[in-house]
Amino acid sequence: MPRIQVTAKPNAKQNHIEKIGAGHYRISIKAAPDEGKANQAIIEILHDFFNIPKSKIKLIRGHKSRVKVIDLDDEDVRV
Repeated sequence: MPRIQVTAKPNAKQNHIEKIGAGHYRISIKAAPDEGKANQAIIEILHDFFNIPKSKIKLIRGHKSRVKVIDLDDEDVRV
């Protein structure tokens, strides 16, 4: 099960994902960090980027932080 680190940039002008290292991504999201909206947006972006179901993307740490640790529960994913 691949584990990645994500640095979130909420309130961005557009949604964007960028790989900045081995297993480390920077995700800019339009959503504000209110009531988990930014976390849901990150899951949506990862769903589109890796082409895996949202149910296989699990936020492990960083629910209220910009730096998050996420498990991708799919063996075919290459990070």
